[in-house]
Amino acid sequence: MPKITFPDGNIKEFATAISGAEIAESISKSLAKAAIAIELNGELKDLSFVIEEDSVIKIITPESIDGLDILRHDAAHIMAQAVNELFPNTQATIGPVIENGFFYDFARDIPFTPSDLEVIEEKMREIVKRNDKIERRTMSRQEAIEFFTSLNEPYKVEIIKVLPENEEISVYFQGNFADLCRGPHAPTTGRLKAFKLTKVAGAYWRGDSKNQQLQRIYGTAWATTEQLQEYLIRMEEAEKRDHRKLGKEMGLFHFQEEAPGAVFWHPKGWTLFQQLIGYMRAVQNNCGYVEINTPSIMDYSLWQTSGHAEKFGANMFTAYAGEDDRVYAVKPMNCPGGVQVFKQGTISYRDLPLRMAEFGKVNRYEPSGALHGLLRVREFTQDDAHIFCTEEQINEECLAMCRLVLQIYADFGFTEVRVKFSDRPEQRIGDDSIWDKAENALIHAIEGANLEYTLNPGEGAFYGPKIEFVLRDAIGRDWQLGTIQVDFNLPERFDIGYIAADGKKHRPVMLHRAIFGSLERFTGILLEQYSGKLPLWLAPTQVVVASITNEVDDYAKEVAAALKQIGCRAELDLDGDKINYKIRKHSLLKVPMMLILGKKEQETSTISLRRLGSDTQEILALADFIAKLGDAMASPTGEHREF
Repeated sequence: MPKITFPDGNIKEFATAISGAEIAESISKSLAKAAIAIELNGELKDLSFVIEEDSVIKIITPESIDGLDILRHDAAHIMAQAVNELFPNTQATIGPVIENGFFYDFARDIPFTPSDLEVIEEKMREIVKRNDKIERRTMSRQEAIEFFTSLNEPYKVEIIKVLPENEEISVYFQGNFADLCRGPHAPTTGRLKAFKLTKVAGAYWRGDSKNQQLQRIYGTAWATTEQLQEYLIRMEEAEKRDHRKLGKEMGLFHFQEEAPGAVFWHPKGWTLFQQLIGYMRAVQNNCGYVEINTPSIMDYSLWQTSGHAEKFGANMFTAYAGEDDRVYAVKPMNCPGGVQVFKQGTISYRDLPLRMAEFGKVNRYEPSGALHGLLRVREFTQDDAHIFCTEEQINEECLAMCRLVLQIYADFGFTEVRVKFSDRPEQRIGDDSIWDKAENALIHAIEGANLEYTLNPGEGAFYGPKIEFVLRDAIGRDWQLGTIQVDFNLPERFDIGYIAADGKKHRPVMLHRAIFGSLERFTGILLEQYSGKLPLWLAPTQVVVASITNEVDDYAKEVAAALKQIGCRAELDLDGDKINYKIRKHSLLKVPMMLILGKKEQETSTISLRRLGSDTQEILALADFIAKLGDAMASPTGEHREF
């Protein structure tokens, strides 16, 4: 007679063993109709799972996060079933759930086309309408190998062969299709209501470019048609805002095959990049940071000492030169370099906290298929800071950093910020007592700043726990950016110390802090946040001075010179093109302001101001415009007035 405890604390006793579906039915018919799975003692199970012992249970519906993931997993299987029915010689590999959707990788000689996706999607709707029952069966390892061999599914066989010996092997059947899967799944294919296939791309088996190239079909699925439509509208807007498209239109940067994952910054893009650095440098100066710079190539032994080589050696670039037998690493992180600066000379407790900032360029290997414009690169610049402090100073420093992070994001227009606390990962350095101390210190700092947070289990850095800051952009997408980490391990591994008030050497605590994270990635996010229409203080070109006729070129030059005198990034356009063409050209370049000058403006010492996105023009005295512009183009670190 199992006793079932529900999330609200209610307990219900059943006379015999009972399935999840029967429990849902016992509560209400509407819940039974909506239910797609159960959570049993913290583990997700199919509705058909039979419960024989006292248990804690939660009914899973599509509206929950777990329910939506199950629906998307169903969608991946239904897509594979559709492909199997339409293209019988295609081999299925893996089909996981991803953020906002799912994908499935297929081995097929003939490329899938956009029209194929339409046919596959229509077949999926047919399968959903058939409402095929989804059933789970377990098999022995040998049975499973023989079964998938008979289906000519070699990739499934390969997966089975590398599964742990003691792992239960389950296969899900729906209609004439079967797939290797842990589950759970909804009871029938008919539970999937709102889905859309979005694109096809290339992939490699197991993500290794040495392996067979596959075709990956992406899709999205939602609990309701309304949610699906909202998502598709967001994606349409995201496509318009794609930073790669904007970067090309605005002449900011490019990538090329000879340097995969590394940015070629053009003059205007580099100006924007330097604006970000200048802003952060000013903020850090105001907060008592000192700036350092450390070598890009250092002896590999430093990374062995730090632990990076052991944990991430496969993603590090190494270097050799001439007859030198030493192995060097192109730095993947800035931390060991910062430690070396700290080690020079004698540090007193009076010098702490010592806040050292570095705009350090780092290199990390990323698979070619994972590279994505500025958002995923191999070479990037971090706005790193390492704060060396005493244990007593941890809370105060972390509080100050939390407030600083939130203020900086607000300066760039990001006001929706979520906080995650990531604790110890499975792969880590240092003993548990050190981790206990580090985690407690960070939790106290979060609570002291009155920040709400969610736990991100096992996602800390290998040397310490961390706070992660997640920003929501203008179209509802989330971006994980800043981090604060408490580290007792690297000071121990590098044997660094300071002289305390008792005259003895003590170990400092090392706090790691990044706010932009990667400046390249932050630049891409900013471009998409503003659709390229950057705030005046950030815009690579702030004002274009355009003449209507060459007769006013000299006046245009005077105006441009006056603007540059106050530090404005101004450009002249004296080409013989018609003024409407010039307006369109600079609008596409997302220049915030255009000054249009003709004979009337020259005679009256005025300017005709046209703002980006506006069809109207304002007539202002040149002196008044310059006075107002000086205030408006100041960065948020200085006095700033809207204009």
